Amino acid sequence: MLRLTSATPLDTLWDSILPLGVQQLPEDLAGIDRLLADPRLLCPFATRWAALHAGQAPAQGRPTLPMDSYLRLMVIKHRYGWGYETLLQEVSDSLHLRRFCLISLLEGVPDESTVRKLTRRLGPDLVDELIRGVFEKALRERRFRPRALRPDSTVAEADIRYPTDAGLCADAVRYLVRSARNVRVWIPALEAKVRDRSRAVGKRLRALGRSLRRRTGEAKRAVQRFTEEAAAQVRATVRETKRLLTAAGRASARLRRASTPARERAIQRLDEVIVLADRVVEQIRQRFANEKIQNRLVSFADPEARPVRRGKLARPNEFGYVVQIAEVTEHTRRGARGLILPPKLRAGSTPENTLLPETIAELKRLDISLREAACDAGFLAADTQRDLATVGAKAFITGTPYPASRRTRRRLARYRVGAEGRIAHLKREYGAGRSRLRGTTGARTWEGWAILTYNLVSLARKAAAKP
Repeated sequence: MLRLTSATPLDTLWDSILPLGVQQLPEDLAGIDRLLADPRLLCPFATRWAALHAGQAPAQGRPTLPMDSYLRLMVIKHRYGWGYETLLQEVSDSLHLRRFCLISLLEGVPDESTVRKLTRRLGPDLVDELIRGVFEKALRERRFRPRALRPDSTVAEADIRYPTDAGLCADAVRYLVRSARNVRVWIPALEAKVRDRSRAVGKRLRALGRSLRRRTGEAKRAVQRFTEEAAAQVRATVRETKRLLTAAGRASARLRRASTPARERAIQRLDEVIVLADRVVEQIRQRFANEKIQNRLVSFADPEARPVRRGKLARPNEFGYVVQIAEVTEHTRRGARGLILPPKLRAGSTPENTLLPETIAELKRLDISLREAACDAGFLAADTQRDLATVGAKAFITGTPYPASRRTRRRLARYRVGAEGRIAHLKREYGAGRSRLRGTTGARTWEGWAILTYNLVSLARKAAAKP
């Protein structure tokens, strides 16, 4: 059952005997608290809850965590970079954080699994609506008058280790054996068995590591030999797993009347892992045949993550998702700080102009008109100018002619460089650099919460600066 607010009063008898300094929030939290007190910001929760329950929010059932408390918990999480367990421990031990999260002294804090599962269930669309709600509040109360835009793209890294072909072979064997074991738990009568070849693949991995130290042509041949041997172990495991999957499908058909969702999920998961293992074997064949690999798989834990080639000397290859961050500001002077639109994200290397139309659509949805926009050289001049003209903005692109005075060009060039600093600030202070949620949906959710928290902090500071 959806609960937007808590039924327990925040101020109790115990709060009245506390010192006045304890009852009042610190200045930074007090500013965000005043913004989040607007009940209109909670409307997306009711809409999302109705979508999850076939058009209507259930009026009965076990009450969930109050959404106003959940929203504040997630803001605190990304503001301070805590994990779920640390977040709930700190909130439980701090009177200020309890008051900010609207959890009275008579209530216990929720379990970390409650917050974690709600984050996955509510998804990225809810966070995008919350970001739009903050924009609408800023525009409605005339605290924010947009003038300029500076979009730029960066990599939201997936939470995976650096991929290698031999390492993927070891993961493939481990995932295949684990998934097959789960199927046998639900259908014990299966005769087909899957041999665990993890030790055999691990032996090849260790030998490969020793061969790399030689750094000669012989080492390259040894790497190829050991990698192909590991791929052969994966092929053998896949053959056995496919026989088990076929037998499980026949047994499940006979047990259709006694079908359980858990058993069907186990069989479906096994089928998905087999497809991923086949892709790993095919990638290794293509690599040593000097064929181009399309849509390369880099992780079993996050199959949607893709390699991103950025051309940087320190980190030429990254693995995850490209996210476009577009900041709308009130001016283009030094120290400009505005609000960021809902992020646009794709897996793998994605051109800037592929995501720009979605950013423009957000501006139109919020009915925002601009005067200027500053972009880097990764944007195509003709396409960028055409798209930005639909919201009234003149596009300044680094390295391309711009009909204006030298002073204006220098001002816009400095303004554009601030996008790099803003991205670094989001990664360093709000955890936007590495998504701890897996998949495209998880990465969108993670980036969205980081940007929502940044927008709230920025708007609270702006409100505090004005009388």
